[in-house]
Amino acid sequence: MKPRIGLFGIMQELYDEMIPGITETQAAYARDVAAHLSDVAEIVPAPPVRNRADAEQVMMDFETSNLDGVIITMLTYGPAMRVARLLSQSRLPICLANIQPQAAVTAAWDMADMTYNQGIHGAQDTANAMVRAGKPFHVLTDDWRSDGFKANIARFAQAAAAVTRWRKLKVGIFGYAMNDMGDIRVDENALVRTLGPEISFLAPGDLWRRMQSVDAAAIAEVVKFEDETFEIDPRLSAEEREDHVRMQLAIESLLTERGYGAYSTHFDAIGEDGRFSRLPLAAASSLMAKGYGYGAEGDALAACMVSAGHALIGDAHFTEMYAMDFPSDSVLMSHMGEGNWRIARRDEPVRLIKRSLGIGRLDDPPTFLFRYEPGPATLASLVSLGGEKFRMVVAEGSNLDSPVLPALEMPYGQFQPRTGMRDCMNAWLAAGGTHHMVMNLGHHAALWKVFCALNNIEYVEV
Repeated sequence: MKPRIGLFGIMQELYDEMIPGITETQAAYARDVAAHLSDVAEIVPAPPVRNRADAEQVMMDFETSNLDGVIITMLTYGPAMRVARLLSQSRLPICLANIQPQAAVTAAWDMADMTYNQGIHGAQDTANAMVRAGKPFHVLTDDWRSDGFKANIARFAQAAAAVTRWRKLKVGIFGYAMNDMGDIRVDENALVRTLGPEISFLAPGDLWRRMQSVDAAAIAEVVKFEDETFEIDPRLSAEEREDHVRMQLAIESLLTERGYGAYSTHFDAIGEDGRFSRLPLAAASSLMAKGYGYGAEGDALAACMVSAGHALIGDAHFTEMYAMDFPSDSVLMSHMGEGNWRIARRDEPVRLIKRSLGIGRLDDPPTFLFRYEPGPATLASLVSLGGEKFRMVVAEGSNLDSPVLPALEMPYGQFQPRTGMRDCMNAWLAAGGTHHMVMNLGHHAALWKVFCALNNIEYVEV
């Protein structure tokens, strides 16, 4: 579905006497802007805001209209004090679009043309008010008829929709987070207060009990899907496959029932419980492929980022940097076995394999094995700086068409940063980038930058 964005056009009443019909003229201009953007977002134009009462009514309507964000634009100059409180308190992501009806100043202009096109100093007044209030917003100056303006509004609309979804996110952690792992730690109160995602801890016993109630027909349906979609290791027994699918369906059932859009399972929390036969690694892969956020080892921040990557871009993948390969100027990316198989190479089958794994001290966990699709890719990491301060570290680069690593029995690929592996790693470490992260295929740093601006997250590109 397209993002739904309100168009909040500001002017003032004193121009009605000077230029009769100006309100109707500028309302038509706002509708033209909305129509121009209709193929990238559903734009909902409000009647021109001419005074504080107008502003309050429009914002009240917007706040209750299931919108993803608001574009603020000047239809003429409009004093910021009339909208300062409303914009500072709005829950909706805001883009200040510094545009005007005509792109060029010509010799034919008269005072009416000057009035129609004088929005820039209203934009300055309004931006100043939001900066003073500490209100995060995205800003965009362009000719509204240009393709560049449309592309940038599309980027804002995508980011706004992702932000709106993120602010409602619930993350479920089965058991507890890995002991002594520092960069996954976050003040849960600060996270929900400033960014929105809420963290809850779920008893592994809930997962065990839900596994016992999974329907046999539902298990058979997933097994059939796997048979038709993946290359199945003949060494996998029916019992192993049924158990892994049972865990996957139980996790998904709990997430759906309780409203969680992201989750984590820590191998020790599963292994030490005593009731489980194996780790749910394949479950994490398939649930990511269905759009759930995921972070390993109780990492709620990574789960939040994978969820944001799904909403912002699509097909988000959980991974970490495993080792550096200096000859190819790249980093080997992988994890214990979890990975979104939707980013797999299209020229190779995704395999569901029988795989020995000592971690967790349980039976062999069925695991999806694939290599990453070569081509452009983007990594992003959310860093907790303490209190209400957060930073996002982002790196663009490419997944290489690298050699097969026959002994590696988990999803993997080699990421070559655009800035070079040495400089990228130096900057990543200096910025405190975490060791768990989200990967999306394609170059998306510009989208993450807008996402950060709307959330008041410090943005660092390395």
